[in-house]
Amino acid sequence: MALRLSTGLRDAMMDQRANALNLMTADTISFGDGTGSSSRDQILDSGNGLAGFVVGDQITVAGACEAANKVTTEILAVAAGAIEVAAGVLTTEAAGDAVILAAARGGSFADLFRQGVMRIFTGTQPTSANDVESGTELVEISQASAAFVAGTFANGLNFGVVSAGVIAKETGDSWSGVAVATGTAGWFRFYANDVGDGADSTKIRFDGAIATSGAQLNMSNTSVTSGGTTTIDTVAITLPANA
Repeated sequence: MALRLSTGLRDAMMDQRANALNLMTADTISFGDGTGSSSRDQILDSGNGLAGFVVGDQITVAGACEAANKVTTEILAVAAGAIEVAAGVLTTEAAGDAVILAAARGGSFADLFRQGVMRIFTGTQPTSANDVESGTELVEISQASAAFVAGTFANGLNFGVVSAGVIAKETGDSWSGVAVATGTAGWFRFYANDVGDGADSTKIRFDGAIATSGAQLNMSNTSVTSGGTTTIDTVAITLPANA
């Protein structure tokens, strides 16, 4: 069995442009150099208006007084009053200017599956990722087994750094879920954040095989027990050099 991409995913990877997802202007925004966790830099809002931004998206800052703070960079963490970015990006600046923050997400594989979810099934992988799910759903994999709600940006899964055409799960993330049925894991489907299931050629998703070795998803033990926790330690999705 092989990695299988839905028609919707292939279309998006070929043609989806970056989209602006969140835009705000406020004079309550300040900047901290090394004030975040692990000495990350921070964009701070005393009005607590930053909770709508999403980890992994690109954020562009305009209107700041300091030239160093007029940047485009990746969001690493978000709280109600703080966005964390990489250390060494920003410089300290007090609030007062009308600062514009704009977040955007593109059409890369990692962006398309931002805050997605994985489901593991018994049986044989369908012949197409457009097909309805087959077998019995054993477990839904989210961030640290937390409840996932389609269309909301919390507790979903993210992919991390790409190397040599291979993308893996975000470093430090815990991919796990509590099983709802007992059986042998045979295949998985990974869904974009809106979780388009059923037979559908427009939804963004992909399928892969499960085994103890040599599959798209390798598990030390493919036996899943209802009520037990299934943890995914390693995921490696490879874009082939030759079609």
